[in-house]
Amino acid sequence: MTGDPTGRHVAVVDLGYGDAGKGTVVDWLCASRPVDAVIRFNGGGQAAHNVVLPDGRAHTFAQFGAGTFHGVPTHLSRFVVVDPLALAGEATHLAGVGLPDALDRVTVDREALLATPYHRAANQAREIARGADRHGSCGMGVGESMSYALAHPDTAPRVGDCLDEGLLRHRLTLLRDRLTAELGPLDAPPVADTVTAFTAFARRVSIVDRSWTTRLLRAGTVVFEGAQGVLLDEWHGFHPYTTWSTTTYGNVDALLAEAGMPGTVTRLGVLRTLTPRHGPGPLVTEDPALRPPERHNGTNAWQGRFRFGHFDTVAHRYALDVTGGVDALALTHLDLVGAHRLRLCEAYDWTDRLPVGPTGNLDRQAALTRRLLASRPSYATDPEPEPDSWVAAVEAALGVPVRLTSHGPTADDKATLSGYRRSTETEPK
Repeated sequence: MTGDPTGRHVAVVDLGYGDAGKGTVVDWLCASRPVDAVIRFNGGGQAAHNVVLPDGRAHTFAQFGAGTFHGVPTHLSRFVVVDPLALAGEATHLAGVGLPDALDRVTVDREALLATPYHRAANQAREIARGADRHGSCGMGVGESMSYALAHPDTAPRVGDCLDEGLLRHRLTLLRDRLTAELGPLDAPPVADTVTAFTAFARRVSIVDRSWTTRLLRAGTVVFEGAQGVLLDEWHGFHPYTTWSTTTYGNVDALLAEAGMPGTVTRLGVLRTLTPRHGPGPLVTEDPALRPPERHNGTNAWQGRFRFGHFDTVAHRYALDVTGGVDALALTHLDLVGAHRLRLCEAYDWTDRLPVGPTGNLDRQAALTRRLLASRPSYATDPEPEPDSWVAAVEAALGVPVRLTSHGPTADDKATLSGYRRSTETEPK
């Protein structure tokens, strides 16, 4: 079920494999209206939400909310895997682009899991051991943190442990010893050094309990900023090329329900005019001839190649079905239209709608993945020309209105259609 399209809160989710432009959409939302906080509700330090200001300053937001340039506070909910070392590095970069006090506006739920150097080292060791069968991990230890917490729920390090040096040291030592016993020596710093860094983190940010989220939601307007994409969801993505994170609106719904405010949110789904994917896994519409300029994404040692496919209506329909639908769409990268021969895939060679299975059946998802790896896109004509109007074509294909379009990286490059009026004095270009 979708949310309230007039709800005071907005939840931003990527309906693809990630990298559709969630950061620039959140930046625009925070520039366009009063927003009291950005709540991160999944993922961790592996997120990469790129924001460019009209004056040229830029930052890739990982754990800070993408509204930080506008002074909007960030709250890391209990569903985020928090990496204190990566957060400190991100704060250093923000200081270099004119925001020396970004950490002063961060609150962190004490129940959130910690991503430690030991998780990161174990994550990288496992991915290297997969050889040619790599999953495309970011190598940041987020999935390792989730996996360890499932195996050892009572001793998994959490943010609140950073307030108790003795407890933190005990849990980090236990973690290191368990992972070392399983994987051999890890390329990670001594526990004492990690304790020093993590307790410094606890002194620098505000660590709160879950009631803080409820107060935020009841007192003001919040933008929920999702990480990654629905097609990478831990339960509904194409296993095993997925993330250890709920990338749907599930965590948003849980936080709103706890606050006694179920449904008081506009669900905004983000899509590109093409369908990218970072790393291995199904990308049915992949076209090696598609090589648009990509300033912020590229091949790296952990995820692998940054790949491009034509707009995949079938995959995006599946994402809509998995989430229960959205109220509106934000369509990004419209500046590519005309410069590249972009096409719209309406079906595969065997279906135009993927079946949604029950949560938790990873064998079923793996079977679907194998089917997708052998699938071929079906276009109306070959070669099919670009749609005359991408907005109209996407709306017709998915049955959801496009309410925000993006023709470039900054907030000034956004344009609203009915339903999202910009509250500043000048309209976006």
